[in-house]
Amino acid sequence: MPTKVITVQNVSQSRCRSTGFTLIEVMIVVAIIGILAAVALPAYNDYVRRGQIPEAFTQLSAYRAKMEQYYQDNRNYGTAAKCAADSSADGWNSFVPGNAKYFGFGCVTNNSQQGYTITATGNAASAVGHVYTIDHNGDRTTTKFKGADVTATCWLTSSATC
Repeated sequence: MPTKVITVQNVSQSRCRSTGFTLIEVMIVVAIIGILAAVALPAYNDYVRRGQIPEAFTQLSAYRAKMEQYYQDNRNYGTAAKCAADSSADGWNSFVPGNAKYFGFGCVTNNSQQGYTITATGNAASAVGHVYTIDHNGDRTTTKFKGADVTATCWLTSSATC
C-alpha cells in the first residue's frame, strides 16, 4: 500500500489561513451602518428643530405681556404704523430680541389700534419654515409648519395637529 508522505510544507499551508474580513462582510457592515444612519439622522434633525422652536414661544409670550402693559398705560396698542409707538417703549417695541437666534419678530396693529398680532418667523437653522402668531386675545396660531402652510389654532411643535 503506498504511503503518503506529509511534509512540513503541506502542513503549514493548510494551517495558514489569511486573517481579515471578506468583501461581503465589509459590505454587510456598511449596509447596516447606512440603514442606521437613514433612521437616526432624520430623528436627530427633528430633535434639533424641536429644540429651536421654543425660542419663538418664549419671545411671543414676553412681547404679548409687554403689549398688555403698554395698553394699560396708553389705552391703545400703538399707531397704525407701529406697535407700542410711545417713546417709553422704545427699548422693546422693535421686536428684535437680542438673544433671538432662530426667529425674527414683527407686530402689526389693527385699524382702531385696539388689537395687534405678533408674528415669529423662522429665519435660521432648522426653524426656517415655521411661522407662529399670537394676538391681543391670546389666540395662538401656526400658519407655517415644517415649510408647509397650515391653519392650526395652536403652536405646533412635533406634529401637524394640535
